[in-house]
Amino acid sequence: MRYAYGVTAALLVAGSAIALSTGQTVGAQVAQNDQRVVTAAAPRAGAPMSFADLTEQLQPAVVNISTKQRVRVRNNPFAGSPFGDLFGNRRGRGSEGETTRPAQSLGSGFIISADGYVVTNNHVVAADGRNATIESITVTMPDGKEYEAELVGRDPDSDLAVLKIQRGEAFPFVQFGDSTKARVGDWIIAIGNPLRLGGTVTSGIISALYRNVGPEGVGTGGAYARYIQTDAAINSGNSGGPMFDLNGNVIGINTAIISPNGGSVGIGFAIPSEVANPIVTSLINGEEIERGFLGVRLRPLDDDLAEALGLPKNRGEFIGLVQDDGPAAKAGIRAGDVVITVDGKAVTPEQTLSFIVANVKPGAKIPIELVRNGKRQTVQAVVEKRPTPDAMAEAFGQSEQNFEEEDPEQDEVAAQQALGIAVQELTANLAERLGLDADQEGVIIAAVDRNSDAFSKSLARGEVITMANGQPVNSPADLEAIVQQATSEGRGAILLKVIKIRARGKPEIFVPVRLRDSN
Repeated sequence: MRYAYGVTAALLVAGSAIALSTGQTVGAQVAQNDQRVVTAAAPRAGAPMSFADLTEQLQPAVVNISTKQRVRVRNNPFAGSPFGDLFGNRRGRGSEGETTRPAQSLGSGFIISADGYVVTNNHVVAADGRNATIESITVTMPDGKEYEAELVGRDPDSDLAVLKIQRGEAFPFVQFGDSTKARVGDWIIAIGNPLRLGGTVTSGIISALYRNVGPEGVGTGGAYARYIQTDAAINSGNSGGPMFDLNGNVIGINTAIISPNGGSVGIGFAIPSEVANPIVTSLINGEEIERGFLGVRLRPLDDDLAEALGLPKNRGEFIGLVQDDGPAAKAGIRAGDVVITVDGKAVTPEQTLSFIVANVKPGAKIPIELVRNGKRQTVQAVVEKRPTPDAMAEAFGQSEQNFEEEDPEQDEVAAQQALGIAVQELTANLAERLGLDADQEGVIIAAVDRNSDAFSKSLARGEVITMANGQPVNSPADLEAIVQQATSEGRGAILLKVIKIRARGKPEIFVPVRLRDSN
C-alpha cells in the first residue's frame, strides 16, 4: 500500500456509537403515550442490511499476491578502493564484496477472466529498488491454493500490472464496471489482504471522485493520478484489491491511503475503472500504452490569474505556451486562451486538462471549449501520442543566458510603480541585442522591485512585455494606461504577456501580476 502523504495529527472522539435500525426499539422503554418515544425507521431504498450475499459471490475471485525477490547487498567497506580485492571472492561473494538476501512483498489482486488473468498494482509486483530482482510471483486463492503467475505487463504511470496464472483450469472471475456512473455517497465494498490477514471485507461509501492526490499531498497527482476516495478501511496489503459497487462490478483498484501511522484513518484511494480497464486491455493484448497529448504548457486559474482575466477561479486552465506544430497549435489554440471544457468534461483542479487528454486515445478528435478575449468559442483538436519526457523537455526546456547589470536609478523607479516594474521603449538596437527581430513591438523591463509581486513571479530585467490584459503594449505610456484602466475597474491584477529572453527559443508566457496595495 502506498502512502500519499503523512498527516501530522489525528483526532479521534472516543465513545461514539452508531445504532443500526433493526426494526426493534432501541434504548430504554417508555410509556406508549409518551410523546418522546422514538420509533425505529425503516431502511431507506439502497441501504443494504447486509453485504453477505454479495461478498459470498465476489470473494472467490479476489486473491493474495506475493513475490519472492533477491536483493544484492554490498558489504565490503573497501569496495572500489585499492583494498577491495582483499575482501572479494569469499563465501560466494563477488569482487565487489556483494551478497544477496531474500525479500518478499504482499498485496492483493482480482481475477478478470476464467483463464486466469489477474489485475493488481504495479508496486505490488515491482522489484524493491535497483538492486533487487523478482524471482517468482505467487497467487493464493481464498481456499489456500497457490499458483505460480507470470507478469504479462505493467504500466508504472498508472500503477497497474497484469499477471497470468500458469495453470489451465477455469477460475472464478469478476468484471469491470463503469466508474463514470459512480456518485459521492454510493455504497462500496473492498476486499483484500490487509496486514497479512488474508481475505478481508470492508465497506464504506464513496467520499469523493477524481481526487487529485500525489506523494506531496492534494493537487500533486500529475497527469494520471485521479482517484476515487473512500472511507472503507484500507490498509497495507490492500494494494491491488478491488473496490466493488453493489452490482458486484469492479469500479476501482485500491492503491493508496493517507495516514499518520500506517493504518486506516478512513481516507483511502482507488484507481477508477474508467482509467484502469483500457490499460488492462492493452497490457493483455501486448499493446503499447499510449496517452493523449495536446502540446501546451498549462497553469491553474488561481486567484491572481482569474482576477486579471475577470473570470471565476478554479474553473478552467490557462494556456501559457503552445508547442509549434503541436495538436493544440493545429487546432487554433493560442497562448492566453482559457480552456473550460475538454471532450465535454469540465476542466477543474481535480479533473485537469492533462488528465482528461491523457486518457483520450491518440488520433481521436475532441471538442475543446475555451475563452479568448472574454468570448467563448469551441475548436476541434486531434489528440496526438504523448512524447517521451526527454522530447517534452526539449520542446519546453530552458537555458540560461546573461544580461547586463541592474541600474540603481531604474530600481528606484520600479519601487514607485503600481506593478513594481520599470519599463523603457524597445528600440531596434535593443531588440537585436536581445536576439529579437528589429521590428519587435513591446517594452523592455528595466528593473523589478524585489518587494513586488512581479519579482515573486520571476519577472526580470531584460524581458519584454508585449501585451497587458489582452491589449498591445508598444510604449511605457500604453502600459500605464492599462494599469489605470484596471484600477478604475476594481481589478487587483494585470495579466502580462512576456518574452522570456533567458529561455531557450524565447517563448512568450503569461504572468498575472498583482497591483500595489491589492490583496
